[in-house]
Amino acid sequence: MTSNLLGTSVADVLDEVFGDDPAELFVVDPSARAVEALVDAANDYDGDLPSIRVLGDERTLKDVTGDFIVASNAANLVESGDLELRTFDGDGRSSMLVTQNRTVALVETGGLVAGLATDDDEFAGTAYDAATADWADAEAFTLRTPAIDRVRSSLDDDIGTEVGDDFDDVLASLETARGDGDGLDEVTISLLVAAKNRELLYDISKWGEDVGIASKATFSRTKTKLEDLGLIDTEKVPIDVGRPRLRLKLADDRLEDAPAGDFANVAESMLA
Repeated sequence: MTSNLLGTSVADVLDEVFGDDPAELFVVDPSARAVEALVDAANDYDGDLPSIRVLGDERTLKDVTGDFIVASNAANLVESGDLELRTFDGDGRSSMLVTQNRTVALVETGGLVAGLATDDDEFAGTAYDAATADWADAEAFTLRTPAIDRVRSSLDDDIGTEVGDDFDDVLASLETARGDGDGLDEVTISLLVAAKNRELLYDISKWGEDVGIASKATFSRTKTKLEDLGLIDTEKVPIDVGRPRLRLKLADDRLEDAPAGDFANVAESMLA
C-alpha cells in the first residue's frame, strides 16, 4: 500500500480530491476547522461537485454552524443538493476523506494540516464500505440557517440593494458572525445596516422572519439592546391606519463616519 502527501491545508487536499471527479465523497469525523474549509472549498470550486456527505460529531457540527457565515454558506450547498450532514459517534475514528477509489487521512498538528492519501484498492474499498455503513446508520443534522444566496437576493428585493451591499460589506470584514451575546450576529448586522440606510424596523424584521434569520420578537429585543448601548435610535413614522412605525437610524457619529470596511470593527468595539 502506497501513500502520498496531498497538500498542507484542508483546502489544498479537497481541491485534489474534487479534481478526481468522484461521484460521492464522505467526510468522516472532521474537525471544526475542516468543516469550515470544506464549506469554503466547495463553494469556491468551479467544477461539478460530488455528493458530499459529512459524518460528524454532533457537538462539532453545532459549534461550527453557530457561525452564520459558515452555516449560511453550508446551507447554499445543502439547497443545491451538493451537501448533506449527519451525526454519528465516531468512536475514535480518524478524520478522513473517503471516495470509492481513494482514502485520505487528515492529520492536523498545530497550525498545519496534511492529507495522507492511498489508492490501494483493498484499503480504499474497506474504508468506503465502512463509511457507507456508518452513513446509513447516522442521524440527519438539520441546518436552521438560510442559504446566504437566498438571504442576499431577498434582502436586495425586499429592502434594497444599498442595504444588501452594506450587509455583504459587513460579512466580508468579519471572520465569524456568532454574536455570543456581545458581538455581531446576523440579527445585529441586519439591524445596523438597516439603521445605516434609515429603514423601517417593521420592514427589516419582517424580512428577517420571512427569510428564516430570526423571529420579529428577536429583532425587537436586539433593537432594544442596540438602543440601550447607544448604537441605534428610532423615530416614529405615521401611517394611514394603526400605530406609527419606527424608522431605524444610527445614533453615534463613529458609525456614521466609518468606512464600509471599518463599520463592523467600530460596531464591535462599541458592543465590547
